[in-house]
Amino acid sequence: MSLTNPPGGPGAPSGSSGSPRLGAAASSAPAPSSPGRGRVLVAMSGGVDSSVAAARLLAEGFDVVGVTLHLWDTPDDGSVQGRCCAPEDVHDARRVADKLGFPHYAFDRRELFEREVVAPFVDAYLAGETPSPCVRCNRGVKVQELLRLADRLGAERVATGHYARIEEGPAGLELLRARDAGKDQSYFLHMLSDDVLRRLLFPLGGLSKAEVRAEARRLDLPGATKGESQELCFVPTGRYDELVEARAPERVRPGPILDGAGRQVGVHGGVHRFTLGQRRNLGVAVGQRAYVVGVDATSGVVQLGEREQLACREAIVGELALRDRVELPFECEVAVRYRGRTVPARIVAAPDEPRNGPPDGPASGPFGGPSGRREPRARIEFHEPQLAVVPGQFAVFYVGDRVLGGGVIREGSRGVAVAAGNEASAAPVEVGVSP
Repeated sequence: MSLTNPPGGPGAPSGSSGSPRLGAAASSAPAPSSPGRGRVLVAMSGGVDSSVAAARLLAEGFDVVGVTLHLWDTPDDGSVQGRCCAPEDVHDARRVADKLGFPHYAFDRRELFEREVVAPFVDAYLAGETPSPCVRCNRGVKVQELLRLADRLGAERVATGHYARIEEGPAGLELLRARDAGKDQSYFLHMLSDDVLRRLLFPLGGLSKAEVRAEARRLDLPGATKGESQELCFVPTGRYDELVEARAPERVRPGPILDGAGRQVGVHGGVHRFTLGQRRNLGVAVGQRAYVVGVDATSGVVQLGEREQLACREAIVGELALRDRVELPFECEVAVRYRGRTVPARIVAAPDEPRNGPPDGPASGPFGGPSGRREPRARIEFHEPQLAVVPGQFAVFYVGDRVLGGGVIREGSRGVAVAAGNEASAAPVEVGVSP
């Protein structure tokens, strides 16, 4: 049984093939198909990970209900490859649900995704930052909406295809890295509270991607050989500059490119085309290897310089979200971008900053989002200077596999000497894609 929203409608989905209409009340939820371990809502993207997650939970005796969030419209003309949110994804999720025999619903959340992810993404690039939209999507769209829908559908738990683990530790719940380090997605979930984690299930956290693929083939699941999305769903071509220019042409303006001596060596078409640490596609040649060491959105200046000028001894993070029972200060290892190697650091308190927002409320909610009058902040004190500490990316704190929390990088102290051993920190920023 598969239900979907009316075209263009953000409300509850209408039934098809004799299926009941889903209303706002829990009493409208489908009748349990398996009374065993309770009902679980499974987020289904149409990919192999969420499909195997659903199959595993079904085999464990859960009453599975599949849900797909329609977040973005991608052209169905073959012009882009390796993307998520493609038109066939809802169809693929439905095929899996039909094969395994559980109900499936699709909900239109395009307006929410636009407001919480796409618009802030454009704003961040125009402010000279390099955003991490997958953190904001998980925080502001996916997890919140899935829990709300679970309540409407009478599901106690929500499961996703994320590669991460939740375990009960001596002091309570712990969010842990996945067993498969190459697929670990705990970075995207660092802000979730115990109350939220208590309702989540990550069935793939102890598996490798190869094992998941093999299981999908063994079960003969639709999409078992489907490729993975390689770019953001709303920028399938990878050209972030084109998205910004199309969405906010009136806010894009040229500016000067300066060399290390402060001389103008060129003119650029907008600060959104640059990120700290960038050394390719600069639009100018200065006779030696040059890096972007500064982006000033107010003046429009893009500053070039030497690699050593990128090194940071300290960084300030905002939107601070720490796991329950974690208190400042503490020692840990920090990842300053998705799939970046972790480095030792000390995290200490920093003064909160005023911000525009609701007049009341806690420093952060159960999903780690900003609320209240002031933004909670912390200072990262790296044991050794680090390169490519980029405003807009998230810094996530770990002790071993345990996630302690994190925050969005606001600024870093630059211009200190960096050891040759920290060369790996200069890798380009990678915008990760989450399920």
